[in-house]
Amino acid sequence: MQFATLYLLREDAPAAAHALAQSGAFVPEDAAAAQGTLPDLPGARFREIYHSARTRLEKLLTYCNLNFAQLAPPILKPVAEVDLARLDIWLGQAWTECSQHQEDVRRCEEQTRHYQALLKSLDAFAQLDIDLGMLRHGGRFLDLRVGFIATQETARLAAALALAGYVLEVYRMEGGQSHCILAGSRGHEAEVLPLLSASGWRALDIPPEFVGRPETIRAHLSEGLASATSHHAQSCKLMAHSQEIHRTQLIEAAHTLHNAAPHAELANLLRARGGLSVVNGWVPKRQTVALRSTLAEAIANRYLITLRDPLPGEMQRVPSLSRHPGWLQPFAALVKNYGVPRYGEIDPTPLFAISFIAMFGMMFGDIGHGALILLAGLWLRPLAFARPMLVAAGVSSMLFGWAYGSLFGFEEIIHPLWLAPLSDPTRMLMVALYWGIGFILIATTLTIINHLADGETTEAWFGARGVAGMVFYLGLIYAAYRMANGFGLGVVAAAWMLVPFAFILRHLWHAQHGPLGERILVVAVEALETALNYIANTLSFLRVAAFSLNHVALAVAVFALAHMMGNTGHWITVVLGNVFILVMEGGIVAIQVLRLEYYEGFSRFFQGTGKAYQPLQFASSITQSKNA
Repeated sequence: MQFATLYLLREDAPAAAHALAQSGAFVPEDAAAAQGTLPDLPGARFREIYHSARTRLEKLLTYCNLNFAQLAPPILKPVAEVDLARLDIWLGQAWTECSQHQEDVRRCEEQTRHYQALLKSLDAFAQLDIDLGMLRHGGRFLDLRVGFIATQETARLAAALALAGYVLEVYRMEGGQSHCILAGSRGHEAEVLPLLSASGWRALDIPPEFVGRPETIRAHLSEGLASATSHHAQSCKLMAHSQEIHRTQLIEAAHTLHNAAPHAELANLLRARGGLSVVNGWVPKRQTVALRSTLAEAIANRYLITLRDPLPGEMQRVPSLSRHPGWLQPFAALVKNYGVPRYGEIDPTPLFAISFIAMFGMMFGDIGHGALILLAGLWLRPLAFARPMLVAAGVSSMLFGWAYGSLFGFEEIIHPLWLAPLSDPTRMLMVALYWGIGFILIATTLTIINHLADGETTEAWFGARGVAGMVFYLGLIYAAYRMANGFGLGVVAAAWMLVPFAFILRHLWHAQHGPLGERILVVAVEALETALNYIANTLSFLRVAAFSLNHVALAVAVFALAHMMGNTGHWITVVLGNVFILVMEGGIVAIQVLRLEYYEGFSRFFQGTGKAYQPLQFASSITQSKNA
């Protein structure tokens, strides 16, 4: 990767941005250092117009139900600011017109729903031969109420109301409810309200539109509904017509914004003074010639580009370009979940893929279960992106299942090529331990290489995860081996641990600054943490064996339950038990393998603080990202 500084004329900025995006090789960077000498942002107005036009276009695309997924790519050409401004004005006018049609349709729909709701409400009063307006307001001396209660309560309520001088008349009965009209002289409301509440009376609201007798109101509402329906149909026709007449122009507008996107994206990074503009960025070394050619074709010789290698202090800013074959893509996605490799840092994806597949097979070894995972990867379309990972995990599970002699938990059908896990658990644990030691040694080696690549020579040699740390770890392993076999610690093993540990202490001491007591405490804690981490990380890999044993133990439990069932129940239990093992344990194993990769591997050698390689391109434009 090389750092590029591009000098060009202010008026050539749109064409240059278009050419940079067309090359797909330029990662722009803010030229903050040039802010004093180049104070102007010549593309700021262009960017403002672009975002205004894009917002309006997105609304119009939704309005017109357009889908650009199958459109032919637009002709690539730069967009001048005056043309973009003209497009923005037209889009504003078009949206004003279209939104008016849209608002008319919405208003007609609301009116239609309103009239329909009123007609439905009127059914509750259809059997009343009275002016509903008077019923709603009552009279000066008359208290009128309309509501409904349970039918069995009407007689009791009528009798109670009669004592207060009120009359209760039932005019409709439906679904165990009686709709009633209540009339009496005003002034007795304090007596009536408790009676109504005790009987479960629920008042019926009379809309303000209900003025006159029910048949007159229904005729008026039906007339309004017919008018609203007619206006709605007319508004829909006008909206459909506007959609059709604007369709072609909107496609052209989308193509224009597609071409304008690079300059709009570059606008805040392009600096200028007078007629000179400057933009900085990063370019892959092998693409510099192609980039020069694209610029020359776009703006002839009216530019100057300087290239240099990254400086030591710029490594965190350099984009990391990682290319992987298709089968590594799902593994690369999992690596990116942890972080992006820094420029110059070893990409862990290949090692991650190999170790992930191997550990999954060790922990979930079964020919039948592996075959189902393999078939899921090959046949299930929703899992298409993860297909290489599923296929590889399935094959690994099948291979280890063959080594263990396991087929859907049956261990008597196939003779194991190696051994059945439960037949020798100690051996399984030792193999997992050796695997963990090898994994940690490889991770530490990669850490040393990364430190050397970053120029951190002292850390590479004397750090806790450098050469001194690796030698100390090997000394720990040798000492543990001697103690386990009854040989005692020995002078060689002690020296093997203490000498590199002394270098680690010295390195930690020089890395700390502060009062003497604080330095002693920090160094002691970090040194102890170094030793404990190596031990804990190694023992953590025992879970590889533990889950291989657990896989067999679950199968044994399933078969124990199956033997207690009848013939039909036996096979149902076996099938359901295998489904449970495949789904639940398979998912848990995948999570555990990922944990080992992240915390025992990546945390040692992979910082993941890199900057993703995202070159200036057309992908942010409407026609490729918008799917109305």
